[in-house]
Amino acid sequence: MTKNILFIMYDQLRFDYLSCAGHPHLQTPNFDRVAAKGVRFDRAYVQSPVCGASRMSYYTGRYVHSHGAQWNNHPLKVGEMTLGDHLRKLGMQTWLIGKTHMKADAEGMARLGLAADSVIGARVSECGFDVWVRDDGLNAEGPDGFYDRRRSPYNEYLLNKGYAGPNPWHDSANAGVTPDGDIASGFLMQHADKPANVREEDSETPWLTDQAIAFMQDHKDGAPWCAHVSYIKPHWPYIVPAPYHAMYDTGQIQKVVRAPQERENPHPVYEAFLNGIIGKAFHDDKVREVVIPAYMGLIKQCDDHLGRILEYLDDSGQMDSTMIVLTSDHGDYMGDHWMGEKDLFHEPSVKVPMIIFDPSPEADATRGTVCNALVESIDLAATFIETAGGEVPAHIVEGRSLMPWIRGETPDDWREFAISEYDYSGTGAAVKLGMAPKDCRLFMVVTHRWKFMHAEGGFRPMLFDLHNDPDELEDLGESDAHKAIIAQMYDHLFTWARRMSQRTTISDATITEKRGASRRRGIVLGAYDAEGISDEILSKYVGPAPEVPDVT
Repeated sequence: MTKNILFIMYDQLRFDYLSCAGHPHLQTPNFDRVAAKGVRFDRAYVQSPVCGASRMSYYTGRYVHSHGAQWNNHPLKVGEMTLGDHLRKLGMQTWLIGKTHMKADAEGMARLGLAADSVIGARVSECGFDVWVRDDGLNAEGPDGFYDRRRSPYNEYLLNKGYAGPNPWHDSANAGVTPDGDIASGFLMQHADKPANVREEDSETPWLTDQAIAFMQDHKDGAPWCAHVSYIKPHWPYIVPAPYHAMYDTGQIQKVVRAPQERENPHPVYEAFLNGIIGKAFHDDKVREVVIPAYMGLIKQCDDHLGRILEYLDDSGQMDSTMIVLTSDHGDYMGDHWMGEKDLFHEPSVKVPMIIFDPSPEADATRGTVCNALVESIDLAATFIETAGGEVPAHIVEGRSLMPWIRGETPDDWREFAISEYDYSGTGAAVKLGMAPKDCRLFMVVTHRWKFMHAEGGFRPMLFDLHNDPDELEDLGESDAHKAIIAQMYDHLFTWARRMSQRTTISDATITEKRGASRRRGIVLGAYDAEGISDEILSKYVGPAPEVPDVT
């Protein structure tokens, strides 16, 4: 069965802010509909809790440790293979509609003579995708210029709609209006309860949904495709147009997950983040009370426009030939653990929603089920390759296909632990701790029961018992009673660190096939005489000796 793949990513969407995941007030019927038709993976972890590094792992199927793009605006090196490289050779087009947060390796491209406006150069510059539309949704301007210097198609759309320039992304779509008629910037969280100064149909989420539907209409009868529809929301600025700004109130905010003991003798890296500007902001309940209803409104808007996509697939007859994947690049603390945004490895930050609908009959047995296997974001690349009819190149792609779980099978060799990494060298926490960039590295190991964090630079570890402390409130990293568990987690980390990850140009199967082949190509080493060597191998080395030419 030939299938298309609709790979939808939401930015900064928490795993537990969906009704199918148990949120008591935020109803998301369209996410729920996909979950009812497919499998919801309840233990899905990203390979880094920050946009750029996480996304590069999704797109390459490789750990951050392997692809090296460890933070936002760290270039993905030119030689890394991506989804586009793997899928195109299987006959599947690979398109981008929205955000990647990818920065091109311009120096590497120049060294290899790759022009950015060539077909190959454009794909290398865009994480392997052909671009239907790219807009990273970060068109903010400061004293030194714009954060994102690329052309913003969404800004151009707003200008063409008559919104005032030069930056309607901020001034209209991500800002409200004060009682005095001034801009109420969404970057100031006090304004999160105001409606964004934009018509709902012109805001970012419906705009990108329009783009996605236009793409599917244009490609309805062509070659099979993988379309990465990548929304900027519910990522900050936390502000949403009417009527979504007023759909939720403080009575529908879930109780904050934090405890006083978390701030008593905290891990130094954790302390640096929780006392940073973002963490401190979310210590104040009034910040949560104004931000969380807006965040919920942003998610509700995402769900409504997901409904438009599902309606289009139904009406166009493409639902039965389209795999749908819903996920996120990371979560959002929302004040839990005295933190805001993301950055560390508590569940609200590093665990993400992952829902997969496969229309194939082979998936009928698992429809509407929840899988609690330890899943990593890099598994999607392997899943897509298998879906496209290919064999996963395990020497390149480090994730594993999720298709066995989707078919109702239980692999007996599935992973015992999942890994996430974080390079915080560019953050204020690194400055506060006085850390050199090479030491600003964090590693998470999570098993079905334990969550562990190792920090380079001589710090102690962190450890949580997810069975007895599912909210991760008691750090056992200094507990003498848990030394054996800590040692076991270090063993897992060392096992992972010793994996083969950089030999990407030749597979194990090719190496095995070539063993001994050099003898047949003329290389015979270690032989004292002909004993034990076949006549065929020696055929070019025996016979009458040639005469030495006379040079006189």
